[in-house]
Amino acid sequence: MNYNDLFLRSCRKEKVDTIPVWYMRQAGRYDPEYRRIKEKYSLLEICAIPELAAEVTLMPVKKLGVDAAILYSDIMNPVASIGIDFDIVKNVGPVIYNPIRSAQDVERLRPIDVEGDLPHILETIRILDRELTVPLISFVGAPFTIASYLIEGKPSKNYLKTKALMYSQPDVWRSLMEKLGNMAVAYIRAQVAAGAKAVQLFDSWVGALSPDDFRQYVLPVLSRIFTEIADLPQPKIYFPGVGSGELLAELRELQADVIGLDWRVSIREGRRRVGEKFAVQGNLDPTVLTAPMSVIEQYAKQIVDQGMEKPGYVFNLGHGVFPEASLDKLKALTAFVHQYSAAALQQQPEGREAR
Repeated sequence: MNYNDLFLRSCRKEKVDTIPVWYMRQAGRYDPEYRRIKEKYSLLEICAIPELAAEVTLMPVKKLGVDAAILYSDIMNPVASIGIDFDIVKNVGPVIYNPIRSAQDVERLRPIDVEGDLPHILETIRILDRELTVPLISFVGAPFTIASYLIEGKPSKNYLKTKALMYSQPDVWRSLMEKLGNMAVAYIRAQVAAGAKAVQLFDSWVGALSPDDFRQYVLPVLSRIFTEIADLPQPKIYFPGVGSGELLAELRELQADVIGLDWRVSIREGRRRVGEKFAVQGNLDPTVLTAPMSVIEQYAKQIVDQGMEKPGYVFNLGHGVFPEASLDKLKALTAFVHQYSAAALQQQPEGREAR
């Protein structure tokens, strides 16, 4: 059985002969087969059945030809273990029934028990470790993004309650960040021990912060998380979510391997902002998938051309695949990136990729 390690090599900035491809939310509602499964089971119910969660994780690998699988799960799964009562409500998202609003609310949060409370997640990873021929990416929610749900009680557009707590009760905020940071480290380590070959820290909503606020209120816990998992050999990805371009320069000292970019910053500019030590991942605007295939290829070519300028590049979207996307177009896009990049890399002068 041939194992495809293109993704891992790109994360480590090693030489590749083709640019690897995977998509955030690549197991999702754009796939009719997945939609049929969702008619019978909720997201959390699928996550609770390891064989089914593994099957859904495998679908896009088989159908799209991508170079990595991402665990079918949700960033909210571990918060039940620390004492949060929540559900994922259709057409709403995570809804928290006991939101965080005070020091007492933070104090009652308990340490995560991954083995005791999330054995189904770990079993899914073990199944996939046996069955996959591409690397499995597991993931956790970053502290700011998890906190925004816990404080707001549901998805938010302006993060008013979150920022109010951050500004008016900084000690409470720091305590919450500390506990969520501990949760992330423990969860990452358990996922890797179960067989994950890379891990991504999703910080979907941190782009709502200014660079100064990010530096003061969020960067310390992010730095601690990556420092505390630095001994793990598996590649570590930080994705600061949408609208995060102004935060990229603040990430230069993170002990991560890969920085995910949204579509508002070019690959070339993203590299300039984060510095030379990271590989980068991204960053096609997901809505481009609504365009004719010729237009999709034109956009992808521009991104891949910039990605190939230096070692360490993974093709992805700048955010997740949306339900209206076309499975056929995603499959064709994957093949295009593979074929176009293979031909272009073959023509590169020897040594160019090591610049």
